[in-house]
Amino acid sequence: MLTTDDPQADHYLRLRRRLAEGSAADAAAALADIAREVRRTDLAMIRRAGLGHIGSDFSVIDILVTLYGAVLSVDPRAPLAPDRDRLILSKGHTAGALYAVLAQFGFFPRSALETFAGPLSPLNGHPNRTKVPGVETNTGPLGHGFPVAVGVALAHRLRGSRSRTFVVLGDGELQEGSNWEAAMTAGHHGLSALTAVVDRNRLQQGARTEETKQLEPLADKWRSFGWDVRECDGHDHGRLLAAFTEPAGDRPVCVIAHTTKGKGVSFMEDRVEWHHKVPSAEQAASAFEELAR
Repeated sequence: MLTTDDPQADHYLRLRRRLAEGSAADAAAALADIAREVRRTDLAMIRRAGLGHIGSDFSVIDILVTLYGAVLSVDPRAPLAPDRDRLILSKGHTAGALYAVLAQFGFFPRSALETFAGPLSPLNGHPNRTKVPGVETNTGPLGHGFPVAVGVALAHRLRGSRSRTFVVLGDGELQEGSNWEAAMTAGHHGLSALTAVVDRNRLQQGARTEETKQLEPLADKWRSFGWDVRECDGHDHGRLLAAFTEPAGDRPVCVIAHTTKGKGVSFMEDRVEWHHKVPSAEQAASAFEELAR
């Protein structure tokens, strides 16, 4: 199992304090800078490994950076602390984005990212909780992470814990029926410490979500299961922060984050082929140039 990068973890904790003490605008700007760096890191990882889900990674990075950077109560020096908040990445194929964020915030050394998807590397193509600090549960088969998150949130309530649970879902993943069983269960129990975040980029492997199975009216579906629904631009860190931190009342919260697959690189944006395409050397150079602006 990887171990914590203590200097980077200390830097992260100082950043958290600075973000908490500053204005919302300053926090959003700082998070945007971090997200650009994470995208560059992720691009280098996928180019080096020759595999990955870069379009899906770039879609979710702003969500993950905002959660880890300014919302979750977590400490990379104590990744298994009982009172921590939990984040479950149900769309486990975007493990590259999760690894880049966890390393950015000191859960393990950034040098380990060079082994991504390599032989015997703990950084597999899907996250493994026994190998990577900060990973709460193994995910990859779509439709599984959300039910686990509901179980975690219910367990917290039974123990009287104040810990919160966040689960990040792909929109194509919502075609799996197990998700709606989980949504119904969470609504029935009024799991107000649970937040589901839908990465609504409207693309899945091979096609647009609405061509495969129509999801709209998506917000109404969640409301019908007893959820407090909030919609925002999933690349606007200020709006994400507001959606994540507004009081929940007595219902679970669903944040529908409207995103763009491949966000940040013009030739990848909203293109279905970049679900798991690997950029050529020329494409990578062009992408790095765009991400440096």
